Amino acid sequence: MKPTWSGVLVAIALIPGLGTAADFQLASPTIKNKGVIGKAHVFNGFGCSGDNVSPELRWTNVPTGTKSFAVTVYDPDAPTGSGWWHWVIFNIPPDITTLVADAGKPDGLGAPQLSTQSMTDFGQPGYGGPCPPPGHKPHRYIFTVFALKVDQLPLKAEATGAMVGYYLNQNALAKASFTGLYSRK
Repeated sequence: MKPTWSGVLVAIALIPGLGTAADFQLASPTIKNKGVIGKAHVFNGFGCSGDNVSPELRWTNVPTGTKSFAVTVYDPDAPTGSGWWHWVIFNIPPDITTLVADAGKPDGLGAPQLSTQSMTDFGQPGYGGPCPPPGHKPHRYIFTVFALKVDQLPLKAEATGAMVGYYLNQNALAKASFTGLYSRK
């Protein structure tokens, strides 16, 4: 008897770890996917006058085998030729599935213990909210959580967003994202 394609697909879905990665999700109670980012999360500096509070983030349906997490916020529309890293936090323990609002304080006091906030393109660690140049179309701010197959990334707090991104993509079991939008006059 020949197996049917639907039977093969069901068997694959039941293999531990494979079915869960597609269900991995990231959400925020204050930023909806493709929604406008509010003043609370906008940078305070560079001509912007927001509160610079990192949003609460929650992730669900964690893939089997996850040993740590990382979160990034990236603006691919920044006029730099290489985008802009707004937040990079890694080595988040595997039992943490929420970052509370303002976890991205530069002093690290709001971040989970044992995690590392590395350098943003603002030149400091911690969360740096949206602040695109005036007159630009809305920029996309991509919030991403990575489920990692390693306990820790072998990086220091001085690591750049690009360097952390390299390690994240080498060690990701899965990732989940949503995009917030922001522009200023």
